[in-house]
Amino acid sequence: MNTIPSKLIEGFRRFRERHFERNDSLYQQLVAKGQTPKTLVVACCDSRVDPALVLDCEPGDLFVIRNVANLVPPVESRAGHHGTTAAIEYGVRTLGVGHIIVFGHAHCGGINALVKNGGVSNPDSFIDDWMCLVESARSGVMAEMPNATLEEQTRACEQRAILVSLHNLMTFSWVRERVEAGQLILHGWYFDIEHGQLLRYDAATRGFIAL
Repeated sequence: MNTIPSKLIEGFRRFRERHFERNDSLYQQLVAKGQTPKTLVVACCDSRVDPALVLDCEPGDLFVIRNVANLVPPVESRAGHHGTTAAIEYGVRTLGVGHIIVFGHAHCGGINALVKNGGVSNPDSFIDDWMCLVESARSGVMAEMPNATLEEQTRACEQRAILVSLHNLMTFSWVRERVEAGQLILHGWYFDIEHGQLLRYDAATRGFIAL
């Protein structure tokens, strides 16, 4: 069945009317001047967590990278295909963003699977292989919170995985050099979709606090 979802077509028509048929110069400026976002966001694929919607941003405000569980891999060899890394490189070295936000969230399916599987990876699963990037977050939480509920362990792992990604960002020389020069600031944010709260990682308290 090759039926196009009508909701999407109707949505595009409203978008086109708003930005192209009215007296709206935003896209004319974006085409003429190119994109100049100041912030790069690494977000999850989760359909409930669109950073542009959550943060109420206009087109052109954010350079967004989305993958399962909003993960940043560490610097690796040149072999293979590195979509997330390539996008981060483009945002930092070409667009010159001044901020990178690792944008995690509650009830993340990828983190939930990692915690439930106990770190055991299915060799036939691309998802399991990807989630191994934050196995250290899971094992650390389990060591510190062995008697906590699954929900508590998962939430803690969701937040600790953000810190792993922030650490991995610093393994790239072109990120580290800009951070040390004060040209780039890294942020860890956590969106609690159940309670509508946005938290940020605070290095001083080593915890997440409300923005």
